[in-house]
Amino acid sequence: MDKLVQSIVDGMRDLKGHRIAVVDMRELEDAPCEYFVICQGDSNIQVGALERSVREYVREHEGVKPFAVDGLDNSLWVAMDYGNIIVHIFMREQRDFYDIEHLWNDAKITELPDEY
Repeated sequence: MDKLVQSIVDGMRDLKGHRIAVVDMRELEDAPCEYFVICQGDSNIQVGALERSVREYVREHEGVKPFAVDGLDNSLWVAMDYGNIIVHIFMREQRDFYDIEHLWNDAKITELPDEY
């Protein structure tokens, strides 16, 4: 797994992000980026805290900041742009509704077990 992707996952795990999935789109011709890293929180507060955890963990361990962050107004779906990696942090209902990890059927999806 890419080192930046692993740091994003570690930042998610620090605050018990649920159902972490890594979508590897490097082999797809029309993909918007190389990876999606996706997780969900149990509340708007946890979604916002997961965003901060990922941002701080990645900055501390990789020296990288996101180019942009969107969705913090209501924290139902927060997206973080790391260039070739897009992080999506959802509330469960929004994740189930949009189901973005399955939009690219040919991508390799790795679902990581919850560690708590």
